[in-house]
Amino acid sequence: MVSALNQRQLTGLDDTHLVAIADGHRLQAEVARAFMALQLDARKAGFELTIASSYRSFSRQFAIWNGKAAGTRPIHDDQGRHISIEGLSRTQQLHAILRFSAIPGASRHHWGTDLDVYDSAAVPPAYPLQLSPAEVAAGGVFDRLHCWLDDRLAAGDSHGFFRPYGQDRGGVAPERWHLSYAPLSVACAKQFDSEMLHFCWGGEDVEGEMLLKAEIEADLPHIMARYIAIPEDWCPPIAR
Repeated sequence: MVSALNQRQLTGLDDTHLVAIADGHRLQAEVARAFMALQLDARKAGFELTIASSYRSFSRQFAIWNGKAAGTRPIHDDQGRHISIEGLSRTQQLHAILRFSAIPGASRHHWGTDLDVYDSAAVPPAYPLQLSPAEVAAGGVFDRLHCWLDDRLAAGDSHGFFRPYGQDRGGVAPERWHLSYAPLSVACAKQFDSEMLHFCWGGEDVEGEMLLKAEIEADLPHIMARYIAIPEDWCPPIAR
């Protein structure tokens, strides 16, 4: 078990806190054990709980961010419709991206505690997974899995996993597919602060310019409050 992450681990610059699991995904060891227990419960219920995304490095988040800011990766609205960044002001571009994508260094996926999931038994092998609102909405292809997860979370029988973006608070859009292992991620969130972002943005690990950086820095306290901080009621009180 990793009790506390250092600055580089929290910002995705160091992956020494992780272990490898199936399909090349990486998580903290305690998180991996908890996920396998939840996966087994899901299999007994008729679902194949599968990870779409687990640990994500700073460099990977940096590429995703710059791709969206440059218009080479898609941006979508809450209904899953494509948004063209052309015609948007730089501030509008920033908030459109932040609705679904974290700033490099601020992604919960850096911690090895958070993962995106789907039911691989509900789709054919070649299914083009999107992790879109339509897929997890009522009647969507993964709705049944998430209804099952709803019941497990409500009963406190989800092996420590809860949804940090389970409701719309005006920042990050609801992500029904995003699970976080609260016994460790709560502590990670308490460690994280804006100084860590300045640390990772200015390091030698950064190759190239981070797009929209000036707009982020100009409004960083508001961005931290709206898109990064999560109210404590996202999960039950965690006793360690």
